[in-house]
Amino acid sequence: MNWGEFAVIALAHLFAVASPGPDFAVVLRQTLSYGTRAGIWTSAGIASGIGLHVTYCLLGVALVIVNTPSLFSLLKLCAAAMLLILGAQSLRAGLHALLSRKGDHQVETSGRAASTTDWSVKGVYVTGFLTNGFNPKATLFFLALFSAVISPQTSFFAQTLYGAYLAIATFLWFALLSCLIGKEGVRRLVLRVASWVDTGMGVLLCGLALQLFISEIV
Repeated sequence: MNWGEFAVIALAHLFAVASPGPDFAVVLRQTLSYGTRAGIWTSAGIASGIGLHVTYCLLGVALVIVNTPSLFSLLKLCAAAMLLILGAQSLRAGLHALLSRKGDHQVETSGRAASTTDWSVKGVYVTGFLTNGFNPKATLFFLALFSAVISPQTSFFAQTLYGAYLAIATFLWFALLSCLIGKEGVRRLVLRVASWVDTGMGVLLCGLALQLFISEIV
């Protein structure tokens, strides 16, 4: 393994995964809505999406996707649709809470807490996987890593280890985030402004979707 390459990859990945984006937003939303376990399974889905990106980069498929305009456009439109759906759900929940608020925080909190049973492992996992797997920015990011940072002389086995690290590190980052947000005290604090959090995340996700749609039209 080339430790210089690995250091560059790890640092680039750290900045990418720590920056607010669709993955962060969806983990935050699932954890607040359904609890820590849901956030962890969402994180597992996101990590699987990373595995998908790594796999097609190793196979050279990423170059085909990026160099085939129609295929890359389809990928971006799928990502935009997914983000728009998630954003609309967050906006609806946030605006509904804001409009129906009666000033009783306990009612709002208990209502949100009651919803923690209304989820499935498969549902949150698939949401995490689709959010990351259909993200065209992730496609470009991993293509850049595997083409500009990793030397052609680097063995396939070493590249596979790089990819495994990226997937595992992503899972650990978002799982730890889920555990932090899912702590009762932290979660209760955030739930006090849950309606604003939902609304803000909805605006963010819809804005990202709009940006992707515009990039295809312009």
